[in-house]
Amino acid sequence: MGIDLKKMRERKTALENKGNGNNRFWRPQDGEQTIRIVPTADGDPFKDYWFHYNVGDNPGFLSPKRNFGEDCPLDSFVRQLWQEGTEDSKRMAKKLSARQRFFAPVVVRGEEDKGVRVWGFGKQVYETLLNLVLNPEYGDITDAESGTDLVLTYGKPAGASFPVTQLTPRRRSSPLCSEPERCHELLETIPDFDEVFASSCKTSTEVQGMLDEFLLGDSDPEENSAETTKYNGNVNEKGGSAPSSVDQAFADLLGG
Repeated sequence: MGIDLKKMRERKTALENKGNGNNRFWRPQDGEQTIRIVPTADGDPFKDYWFHYNVGDNPGFLSPKRNFGEDCPLDSFVRQLWQEGTEDSKRMAKKLSARQRFFAPVVVRGEEDKGVRVWGFGKQVYETLLNLVLNPEYGDITDAESGTDLVLTYGKPAGASFPVTQLTPRRRSSPLCSEPERCHELLETIPDFDEVFASSCKTSTEVQGMLDEFLLGDSDPEENSAETTKYNGNVNEKGGSAPSSVDQAFADLLGG
């Protein structure tokens, strides 16, 4: 029998996806789709991370404090805002506080050739999934031979401000793949979560820079200096002043 070009193309696609973190994420589309959470080597398909959002034009990034226990200028700034206790400071503290997000490796039915991808979701969906995996009637929903597909319905109900995710398990269990060899190949494409989120990791210095830029851009020009001094204690290094106490504490922690 000659070489199976279809399988070769699937292998090539899986390899390309594995090397590109952006292609490893999956977001549900409006309507109905069927997914399968796949088994992981550590027996825990759910991963959770804490992200900071809304810091200027910067995309979300991993909280050094909440994820790694590291000193973080933004975490210190948020605590300072809460302690100030005004309505404005509490509003900003809530906006900048780290938020927990959950992730799981999934295969989307009809798109198996794209390999295993990372699906991100919130606490409510996470609780639904935990209740499902702990339900003895379904057993191990991630099992490659006798797991359960999930029908995911996504969209905005009438009158709702935000889209809603609904999950319904299939009534019958099913294999992940029709061929054991194909299952092995598919599971080989499970993303390394540390690699996927590597670009979202920021150092204390990088976080301090983003915070400084945010504060300068979030206030009126005449108030820039006062606002930055009020919350940071020092202007960023572009202003030529000494590093903040948080930066110094982080340097001391590293022995620098």
